[in-house]
Amino acid sequence: LTDVYSSSPALGRYFRSAQVVYFSNETSTVLYQLEFSVPPSTEGFMENTMNPDFIRNVLRQNIYDED
Repeated sequence: LTDVYSSSPALGRYFRSAQVVYFSNETSTVLYQLEFSVPPSTEGFMENTMNPDFIRNVLRQNIYDED
């Protein structure tokens, strides 16, 4: 995840770290905590760039690009 987000054109400059918070072999579940450093209030920044769907889609796009 660190490589995905640090190299992202949209999020790379804001990305700081990623760590595993929870892992389960039984359910194949991993919970990550992503840390971003965001600029002072910029109109629309949090609603658009830091939108959870947008952040997930950056990861999805990376997975699709590798296939």
